[in-house]
Amino acid sequence: MTETIKIAAERRTVVGKSSKHLAHEGRVPAVIYGVGVKSESLSLNKHDFAQILVHSGIGSTVFKLVIDDDKPVNVMVKELKHDVLKGTIEHVDFWAINMKATVSTSVPINFVGSAAGEKTGGVMVHEMREVNIEALPMDLPEHVDVDVSALEVGESLHVRDLTAPAGVTILDDADTIVCAVMAPAKEEEELVSTEVTEPALIGEDAEDKA
Repeated sequence: MTETIKIAAERRTVVGKSSKHLAHEGRVPAVIYGVGVKSESLSLNKHDFAQILVHSGIGSTVFKLVIDDDKPVNVMVKELKHDVLKGTIEHVDFWAINMKATVSTSVPINFVGSAAGEKTGGVMVHEMREVNIEALPMDLPEHVDVDVSALEVGESLHVRDLTAPAGVTILDDADTIVCAVMAPAKEEEELVSTEVTEPALIGEDAEDKA
């Protein structure tokens, strides 16, 4: 269960291209939609929200969104849009949730330990970095742990090998490979033919036929 963090927001009436002016005021545009709320356009303090993201994950974190000092609304971050060049946050989508109903989201996989096969030259390959889960909002974990220390070269772990925390259901296909330890790639030497065909001497054929 993750800690609930409050986020302050203000309603905004300026939308579309004019919302770019919010950046000059140190704010970022946002919207809220979902269970029990009407869709609204909002704005957040850009610096404060960025600091919140630094100290909390967004996939499984439940926030208390306080809009213009109204009653807090339980939300999750549904989507973050970033500036392609600067990497700064351009827009936030908040999803209002029912704390008594399960939600589906994705959380990071936390790989624990170093595989035994890596110590003998194997290469760890991560096929999955996140896992899709379902749980009540307050049961959502920040991540799902998987211990890889026993993996030898040629061995792999599948979704069925993951241990879900209490109250959490993993939604991904059980046969999907999560990670594997591969043998190191070996350079194959090209086989060069050593057979040499002696060229026929000029006029040799003619002499043989004579």
